[in-house]
Amino acid sequence: MTNFEEMGFTPGVLKAIEELGFDQPMPVQEKVIPLMLGDACDIIALAQTGTGKTAAFGLPLVQATDTEINDTQALILCPTRELCMQITNDLTDYARHTGKLKILAVYGGASIDNQIRGLKKGVHIIVATPGRLIDLIGRRAARLSAVTTVILDEADEMLNMGFLDSINEILEEVPDGRRTLLFSATMSSEIASIARKYMDNPVEITIGTKNSSAENVSHGYYLVHAKDKYKVLKRIADSEPDIYGIVFCRTRKETQEVASKLINDGYNADALHGDLSQSQRDAVMQKFRMRNLQLLVATDVAARGLDVDDLTHIINFSLPDDTEVYTHRSGRTGRAGKTGISISLVHLRERHILQQIERKLKKPIRLIQIPTASEICGKQLSNWVNKLENVSTDHQEIEKFLPSIKEKLAGLDRDEFIKRVISLVFDKFLDDYRNGDDLIEPVNEKEGSFGHSGRRGSREQYEGNYTRLFINLGKSDGFFPEQLIELVNSNTRGKKVPIGKIDLLKTFSFFEVEASYADDLIKVLNDKTFMDRRVAVEIAQAKTDKPKDDYSGKRHAKWADRRPERRRSDKHESYNRDFKKDKKNNKKEKKKYSR
Repeated sequence: MTNFEEMGFTPGVLKAIEELGFDQPMPVQEKVIPLMLGDACDIIALAQTGTGKTAAFGLPLVQATDTEINDTQALILCPTRELCMQITNDLTDYARHTGKLKILAVYGGASIDNQIRGLKKGVHIIVATPGRLIDLIGRRAARLSAVTTVILDEADEMLNMGFLDSINEILEEVPDGRRTLLFSATMSSEIASIARKYMDNPVEITIGTKNSSAENVSHGYYLVHAKDKYKVLKRIADSEPDIYGIVFCRTRKETQEVASKLINDGYNADALHGDLSQSQRDAVMQKFRMRNLQLLVATDVAARGLDVDDLTHIINFSLPDDTEVYTHRSGRTGRAGKTGISISLVHLRERHILQQIERKLKKPIRLIQIPTASEICGKQLSNWVNKLENVSTDHQEIEKFLPSIKEKLAGLDRDEFIKRVISLVFDKFLDDYRNGDDLIEPVNEKEGSFGHSGRRGSREQYEGNYTRLFINLGKSDGFFPEQLIELVNSNTRGKKVPIGKIDLLKTFSFFEVEASYADDLIKVLNDKTFMDRRVAVEIAQAKTDKPKDDYSGKRHAKWADRRPERRRSDKHESYNRDFKKDKKNNKKEKKKYSR
């Protein structure tokens, strides 16, 4: 195997490589770097995310750039703001000992004026998202006439996000004699078209199998009822105490609902979707990268280009329609030689999608049995005992308290002491699984039906008796499920109030709580404020048989804003409207996160 010293790097680059802890080049680096440092040929590199692609093109690019020429010599295009920032940071690390190399990241969501000022000072390498670069070209701020190298990173992601026209427009601005490198996880017909149009006899490099997922990722699925998906998700999280992963959902509404339920149930989780501002998005990602969150619940569009190390699990709460999207999802774990797990929650109507994915992967996806209550409790207790064994006890300040503690516990024998400690630590957790395994209805796969009766369940079912409540806060107030859950829990003196269906409308909302909590909750919340607005909660009046268009919210008009505006109480209306909104604004969301 060739090492970095034998590749022909300058002492400054080699010193940066040593400081970054790079030992031996990874396969993609071993094949790409000699080509970039040698002949000026075009390159197509097919490799999964996390295989070292950034260093493969970044290290030779830093060495080849002439800092004495104050023109833009290299352009790197990538799909998202996060990846743009990450590449820029990596290039800066590679160039720490190579003189005054100027690198600028340009992307949407940041001040375009600051980026224009940076371009006017002169930069050697531009790292850009397509949308923002088009804006800068249109303002004559980005000048690409001296560019000699163009790199398309995560090219398949950019095409999936609808940037083909933008890429074509940008490449038309770059001189014909440039070198072009294309990095992608998959080789689609669109990528082949770009290669034919803009590349000159490219050398193709494939790491692993073309269009395959990472080899060290294991794939499995749980066959469940749609109504039981969240229960199974909880069991997955509980059976893996050290889980650190991304839960993928299909729509923003589903993403927010799943994240809110996890937060309400005490998990370290948060959502990433199109209703978040850029500052909220950055805050969520910062928490996730620092591992303050164990589970990130996200849509595919919002998670484009996220590069987080050491993910243990990818969980497909909803399967994607496009099999290549599954490949991108699963490729976010099992990186840099580590192992990862990709799990899907599948109901019978999605079996055909699973079969298409299997054909794409060219490997079977194994059926996994849902963890039992006893298995989960055993894993949690074992994990806690391991932590207890390894905890540091070198704290001198504890010594002065030991005599009184020993005196109070003197009457307990060893077994009784262990039982009490475990009960204290795991009381809530054990209570969740006290009823065993009968909470999740089994799926009868052979008969092609659900459960023992063969009848399909409703879209949403709850245990117990729930009361539907009205609250005078809605989306226009910045009121979403997590705000509702926080409002309830922060005013119930530590009691965990079971919350059922949540229907968010523009200026007011409905939510369900277990009936025994309803009256006390109404009394408590009616004295509170939210964002300087007095909170009003009451029992939602029963629906009538009037046509939907006749309903104007007058039953709760004394609390609602903008009375002339028509409102509908049908609980499916908000779901349908949000689903259509997700579909309609899909392109808008892609643009928001990628320009």
